[in-house]
Amino acid sequence: MVNPGGGRGTVEACLVLGIACLLALSGVRCDQLLHPPRRLGGEAVFDVTKFGAVADGSTDSAIALIRAWKAACNSNGAAKLLIPRGEFAAGEVLFTGPCIAKKPITIEIQGNLLAYEDPSAYTGGAWIMLEKVDGAVLKGGGTINGRGKMLWQYAETKDGPPLPVSFVFQTVQNAQMSNLNFVDSMGFHVKVTDSSNVDIKNIKIRAPGKSPNTDGIHLSSAINVNITDSIIGTGDDCVSIGHGTYNILVARIICGPGHGLSVGSLGKRPTETNLKGLTIINCTLVGTTNGARIKTYHASPRIQATSILFQDILMERVKNPIIIDQHYDSKRRPEQSSVKLSDIHFRNIRGSTISKVPVKLNCSSMFPCQGVELADINLTPFGPIGPLTSACSNAKFFIRGKLNPPAPVCK
Repeated sequence: MVNPGGGRGTVEACLVLGIACLLALSGVRCDQLLHPPRRLGGEAVFDVTKFGAVADGSTDSAIALIRAWKAACNSNGAAKLLIPRGEFAAGEVLFTGPCIAKKPITIEIQGNLLAYEDPSAYTGGAWIMLEKVDGAVLKGGGTINGRGKMLWQYAETKDGPPLPVSFVFQTVQNAQMSNLNFVDSMGFHVKVTDSSNVDIKNIKIRAPGKSPNTDGIHLSSAINVNITDSIIGTGDDCVSIGHGTYNILVARIICGPGHGLSVGSLGKRPTETNLKGLTIINCTLVGTTNGARIKTYHASPRIQATSILFQDILMERVKNPIIIDQHYDSKRRPEQSSVKLSDIHFRNIRGSTISKVPVKLNCSSMFPCQGVELADINLTPFGPIGPLTSACSNAKFFIRGKLNPPAPVCK
């Protein structure tokens, strides 16, 4: 005898099986249905441990992080991806959009993220990438540890790919990052590229002074970016501003060790574009190899870098406090740089130096620097290095206020 309810039960079973298959294909786990995201103040919280992340410091939790992000990104209403306290190892992670969730979507890192110690896990030049997202907030007080010490030996090889950046903003709009710690990146610590309206503040970045190519924060093709109130010490530039950048503010940065606050290098690649509107103010540099620096390559494309202001900068034991160097890679590229520098201002630069020539304006003979201002410069020698002087070639500059060392005679 046929069970009269058997047909209905079969249909229900098929529906459940079909839904389960769809969820599996989309990366959503069944336990998400049994344990839906918590809601705090109307915000759905997607805890990565509910998606399989293991806080043991060794298990690769990258897939769990990506699944949690997909669930948050595709949720209705406000959403938060939560990485709770604990030690979470992860290989390459891509947080990609666009998102359905209500803006802003939050990534809260409370614990420690540890880079997975297998170089083959990284194929895209980034450890963690936020891509094609409008309105993201990153915070939490946690640490992003690149564990780069084992890989730095490969950083200088000519044929090897660049080591992965710890965190990349790629094609991102209206993003904020604050209250996070970065340690020992394999390559750069933070990179912002092809993005606009990004605010980075109150972060700490640290790596040994001899760690290669571990720039703190690097910008390229970025518009309306603020980098403020942060402490950065690395083996390379604390902040480096690349080509295609417009309307950039760098303020209240403590830099050291490192190579200083740098514009460039510019002109390395033929596809590079202009830079305009950079303000670097109220910063302190301690024991760095350079201070306020602009650097461009020989044999460069014809681009411009203009409207650059360095102001109210304190130097402590800095080797090259003020330097324009347009002769990068001159041994391999004899042709002068075609990057035209103009409207450059060095104002109220003070402190101590370990160099006999702390002010160097070394510009291109093909496109001499135009409109360089030296105003209220007061640099004193640190240690018995003798009287200080300045140097200049191919630069048209003007003076305001008092200068110590005296203004150079330009060749």
